[in-house]
Amino acid sequence: MSKKLWGGRFKKGLAESAIKLSFSVDIDKRLVQYDIKVNRAHAKALLAAGIFSKPEFTKVDKCLDVLSKKFEKSDDLIADDEDIHSCIERLVTEVCGDLGKKLHTGKSRNDQVITDTRLFVKDECVRVKKNINALQKALVQLAEKHHGLIFPGFTHFQPALPILFSHHILAYFEKFKRDFRRFETTFETSDVCALGAGAMAGNNYGLDREGVAKKLGFSSLTLNSMDAVSDRDFILEFLSAASFCMTHLSRFCEEIIVWNSPILGFISLGDDFTTGSSIMPQKKNPDMAELIRGKSGRVMGHLVSLQTILKGLPLTYNRDLQEDKELLFDTTDTLNDSLECFTDMIKTLKVNKVAVAVALRQGHLLATDFADYLVGKGVPFRDSHEITGKAVMFAIEKGCQIDELTLQDLQQFSKKVEQDVHEALCLESSVKAKNIIGGTNQSQVAKQIKQAKAWTLRATKGK
Repeated sequence: MSKKLWGGRFKKGLAESAIKLSFSVDIDKRLVQYDIKVNRAHAKALLAAGIFSKPEFTKVDKCLDVLSKKFEKSDDLIADDEDIHSCIERLVTEVCGDLGKKLHTGKSRNDQVITDTRLFVKDECVRVKKNINALQKALVQLAEKHHGLIFPGFTHFQPALPILFSHHILAYFEKFKRDFRRFETTFETSDVCALGAGAMAGNNYGLDREGVAKKLGFSSLTLNSMDAVSDRDFILEFLSAASFCMTHLSRFCEEIIVWNSPILGFISLGDDFTTGSSIMPQKKNPDMAELIRGKSGRVMGHLVSLQTILKGLPLTYNRDLQEDKELLFDTTDTLNDSLECFTDMIKTLKVNKVAVAVALRQGHLLATDFADYLVGKGVPFRDSHEITGKAVMFAIEKGCQIDELTLQDLQQFSKKVEQDVHEALCLESSVKAKNIIGGTNQSQVAKQIKQAKAWTLRATKGK
């Protein structure tokens, strides 16, 4: 059993059940490189403060550098340590003797763990943004490939209006653009150095916090030591941004699952992102989309879990906060894995234009265009809405679509109907009429594609 960092005041060690419950090294070992980096920056501050001599600092710094290289290859150096912080201190002490014991001067595990975690979240924000950007590029390519394809638009999953398929795809581009920005904001929130806050009141050694922050790549410092060690808002922001992103992935997956069903048959997915059935040989299941949809609930649950942990905690540090990292780590893995898989899956999506064309002839998609046509003839919209409803009922009774009614059929509902009515009642005219910023008109969607391309280029360059 390795020596604990806090055992001097106790006569007995922890019970086995307490060790099992409280030791976290199997989880927070993921922070090992960040912990070493923070220790090296702290050692430099101890040198500047006169706690370390130059030879002492050099010996400790070299030891930490060697440990970093060893941990890159394996985590076999971890023993029965309480957490990754006590592990690193033990390893340094084994090599450097009392110098290892001096390394902890002026810092606490409280300010060290939060500094480690902030560095981790910053890196994960960069990673997530890169994956979102890759997905956005795939969406732009898909929209561009099918630009001009008319597709049924839905509300309440009922046929609503004709749209361009590319318009539908770019709707998700906009959602992921907001997600990208949320992770930019989370990066900024995380980019604050807490080291120097000590256990909760600061430290007595006048350590150069600004120098430490600069060495660690932080742009600013925490301004209140009590807030510094108790704050988990930046993790909440990451989990919140991840929940938004997973929600958008899940919604898109739901549509892919429905579109992929032979009942609609709008699309098909590549064999490499579908699976079969152990009993039904005809099945080709969209399992990857289903899994991503399912994993969204897991990420949302992590957000609620951390909020629940935080809501009853007094200042400052409480051991409950140890639970944050398992939630955070699982969220980062789940989100990034989902983004990467979804992006690869989208690239295999093929559109069945025949099935789409069949769907466009169901549900009276052009009914609203008839109402708009009447408005153009001077009929108040509320009246045109009622007239159109009656025309739809008539078409249903005749077993046809509203645009298949004859001129005479339509004129019985309004004397304003003229010879040009069927020019308005066609899919192409419906789409073309939505010529407004953000609309589904072809030229407007072409602008959206151009703007989306420019966005992905700026995001790739980090601008």
